[in-house]
Amino acid sequence: MRKTIGIPLGLGLVAACAGLLNAQQNAPAAKAAVEREQPLILTESIPLEGIKGRFDHFAIGGGRIFVSALGSNAVEVINTGARTLGHSITGVPDPQGVVYSPETKKLFVASGSAQKVYIYDGTTYDQIATVDFEGGADNLRYDPANKRVYVGCGDNEKNGAIGTIDAVTNKRLDETYKLGGEPESFQLEKSGPNIYANVPDLKQIVVVNRETKAITHWTLQGVESNFPMALDEADHRLFVGAHAPARLAVFDTTSGKMVAALPGVQGTDDLYYDADRKRVYMPGSAGFIYAYQMKDPDHYQLLAKVPTAIGAATAGYWGKQGKGFDRFYLAVPVSGLNPAEVRIYIVQD
Repeated sequence: MRKTIGIPLGLGLVAACAGLLNAQQNAPAAKAAVEREQPLILTESIPLEGIKGRFDHFAIGGGRIFVSALGSNAVEVINTGARTLGHSITGVPDPQGVVYSPETKKLFVASGSAQKVYIYDGTTYDQIATVDFEGGADNLRYDPANKRVYVGCGDNEKNGAIGTIDAVTNKRLDETYKLGGEPESFQLEKSGPNIYANVPDLKQIVVVNRETKAITHWTLQGVESNFPMALDEADHRLFVGAHAPARLAVFDTTSGKMVAALPGVQGTDDLYYDADRKRVYMPGSAGFIYAYQMKDPDHYQLLAKVPTAIGAATAGYWGKQGKGFDRFYLAVPVSGLNPAEVRIYIVQD
């Protein structure tokens, strides 16, 4: 009996060992295959020691990434070539939006609690001016054509607006667009006059024509809490991240109508459009980046849910910069003994 049982048992052990060896040999190939299917591959991270609380927005310029560490009253400056922390601008009350003007070599940082935009020398990081905005300042956008910084400002229906700063003179301009509520993310057309602004309190997208000064309102059509936004100007599509329910909503900018709505990640605070690949990237505090693929301007599919970290809702993406890789940057808050960090992903074709 022992010989009869032992032979199959021995054969089974041999087969199991062979299977294990084969799995180990094929593991690198399997891992590579999975990575090829992912639109974003994590390659490295930059620790931000001593940074606490949540992050807000990103900016790029002069070979650097600027990250608003809102919870630590600081702006972290990362060298994109060396991919190291190069400098910390401290003492900035609740920094939110941030933009860099390459023409003037200045950094603009919005503060909600101080109700100002702080202006820094982009080389020495010395503060050179401040500009007041009633109700606070949040999102910033820069228009290089007229060297103008656009400021989402205000905190109620009376002072909610988009204001402007002359990046050369550091002065606030008279050009102000009243929106009827506090704005969140907004986008500027490059080849047209429009500004598209999310105004969650109104449950609307407010569209401003900078030439005619006309203001129109689009309804959200079934979604609420519209915070992040991205623009595909070539295909006349506006992407909006909604929190209630979590959705990626797509609007036709020629009509103001919603053409698609897909399930989104919870707690999104940023949204980016990848024009080269016709993709949308949506990071969220639930611990994922959702990547969507455009089939045509009216049809999209959820391509992948890339695991990240709880609380990582803000990111930076500007396409391929110079001769480097196409990188996606994600701010990850401190968690237990793990310090805050900026994770760097390579974008896959």
